[in-house]
Amino acid sequence: MGPTLNEIVISSGEPEKPAENITYMDASLYKAAAIGKIEEFNNYQRPELESLKTPNHDNVLHVNLSDFIEQILFKCPSLLRQTNAKGQTPLHVAARNGHSAIVKLLIKSRAKATDEDLKKLGMDQLNAVREMLRNTDQESNTALHVAARYGHVEVVQELLEFENPDFPYFVNRNQETPLHIAARRINWTALHAAAMAGDVGTLKATKIIVENKGDMTKETDENGHTPLHYAAHLGHDSVVEELLKWDLLAAYVGDKEWEMTPLLMAARQGHGQIVTKILSSCPGCCEKVDKRGWITFSFCGVKEQIMELLKDITNEEVAEKPVRPIPSITISADRLEKEREVHLVVAALIATVTFAAAITVPGGLKKEKGSEQGIPFLIHDATFKAFIVTDALAFLFSLCALLFHFGMLPPFSSIQRPTFLSHVGATTFLGYATYAMVIAFCTTIYVVLKPSYGLSFVC
Repeated sequence: MGPTLNEIVISSGEPEKPAENITYMDASLYKAAAIGKIEEFNNYQRPELESLKTPNHDNVLHVNLSDFIEQILFKCPSLLRQTNAKGQTPLHVAARNGHSAIVKLLIKSRAKATDEDLKKLGMDQLNAVREMLRNTDQESNTALHVAARYGHVEVVQELLEFENPDFPYFVNRNQETPLHIAARRINWTALHAAAMAGDVGTLKATKIIVENKGDMTKETDENGHTPLHYAAHLGHDSVVEELLKWDLLAAYVGDKEWEMTPLLMAARQGHGQIVTKILSSCPGCCEKVDKRGWITFSFCGVKEQIMELLKDITNEEVAEKPVRPIPSITISADRLEKEREVHLVVAALIATVTFAAAITVPGGLKKEKGSEQGIPFLIHDATFKAFIVTDALAFLFSLCALLFHFGMLPPFSSIQRPTFLSHVGATTFLGYATYAMVIAFCTTIYVVLKPSYGLSFVC
């Protein structure tokens, strides 16, 4: 038995439309939908979930676009197609809020629709997804219109992934396509888009635009760039020529950040033909400078300096001074192999000697039966303790050196030759093992010869 609900039957008032049964969500259900508590909806079947709405006609998917969507859609897939009072589907709401993961989940859920449902609609999975993507709200906006308006790039990418690239998106009630909306966010005009494309088709579009709206040549985006700025920067010669035919003053406009004119941008990018075209049409442009006080020839000079510097570096000299190359450490594989063999013998000897010394400790062991049998006589001597520590270290370091060398051999190594870094590591550990062994030897001699001060002093 489900929670208490107020059931209201709402009629559209139009005889050709059937009455719509709506069950308004109470506070507990609304809260459950908001936090994604799917258990509260387990007692509702598909027809009941379809009629469960808020006063604004939002269904449970509109209330909460979260992880529990997949479970709700499994119970009632038709919720994907339901709209609220504004004609928005759950996909519209997800696109508006920039939830790219949820947009992907909704599309995936639509693609997983059962064959029976698709058969009723007379379409396959791909067409079912595209039909959902092309649903419009009361303002004739698709989900792509909405995502473009709010600047959610990831959502736009998810929506375009399943759409036919040749599909001509219709305009909304404000005569806007998704491209127009996206362009307006950064104050781009259609002429900006045409100038950036720069191919043969857009050259014709450029002519049509300037013939009908010639004042667009002066319009700037949020960075202060005109269409001529983009055409000059990208090296679109024909577009630059067409724009200059209609408006020469656009060549004198500087951008917001650096006050760079289209001429300076073309010079910076090394577009010589465009520089020539602009100067031939607007010779006064050469006097325009940017914020640094640079003119057209400043960029040309800097470019020449960079090329000369690169040429000098290639010849191992800068400003006629020889450049000393950084020496590289090289060592032959044969030499590494020979040193490895020697190191293996030395490391094995150190490991053997230190292991034997640990068993036959200096001073001997107590042989009397009792709790102290087998304990070294000199266990409380500080020098003896130093011997034990250094002997153990020598043994461990020699084992590390052996492991490094074994790791350099196939099949342990991914290469057939010993590597230089492994060689350095093995050599380092072998050096530490040698030092520790020498100290252990000295402490052994000292602790044994301690009664003879003359001999012990030598060590």
